[in-house]
Amino acid sequence: MTAATTVSKEAGASAHLRELVDRRFQRSVEVPARFFAANADLVSRACLEMARRFQRGGRLLVFGEGAEATDAQHVAVEFVHPVIVGKRALPAIALPNDVAILTGLARGRDSSDSFARVLEILGREQDIAMGISRDIAGPSILSALTLARRLGMLTIGLTGDRGMLQRGNLVDFAFAVPSDDPLVVQEVHETLYHVLWELVHIFFEHRVVE
Repeated sequence: MTAATTVSKEAGASAHLRELVDRRFQRSVEVPARFFAANADLVSRACLEMARRFQRGGRLLVFGEGAEATDAQHVAVEFVHPVIVGKRALPAIALPNDVAILTGLARGRDSSDSFARVLEILGREQDIAMGISRDIAGPSILSALTLARRLGMLTIGLTGDRGMLQRGNLVDFAFAVPSDDPLVVQEVHETLYHVLWELVHIFFEHRVVE
């Protein structure tokens, strides 16, 4: 292989990698812009209802499977331990945190209702249930949200484009990211729950939650 051939191959590889980066960056810019433009009013209404539930002594109970379990943890810590000094702490629990309870409930039986069984014990009418899934919400997410709504809790679902939660009134607020790319979906979800946190506090600060 000549030096010229080596240089040509390296240049081609570099151009290909640059194309991949550009394409990834483009998706990471375009999808959030479209999502928030289409859902701005829905996000605002969800935050007002969340603020009202917190005002009534409610808690945020959030859950997800696999990688989304870490998103649930992220959501909970945002509310319990605000990163902005002076913001009030709000009660939130990430249900995937308690591995002992979840695995105990799943022992010897179908685990698809584990989150629902925890909500049945912990959930109260004034609480908020948030389920997170990057694609199609699995049985454990759907059963928990269905039970939460039956208990009178405020229900919020975050999914990818094929999440289906927005159909059939399964939840009070459904946010489906218009993408089948799980990385982009997660990026939008993360921005969304930061926005939810911030707007909830804005409603409190402007005293419009009563």
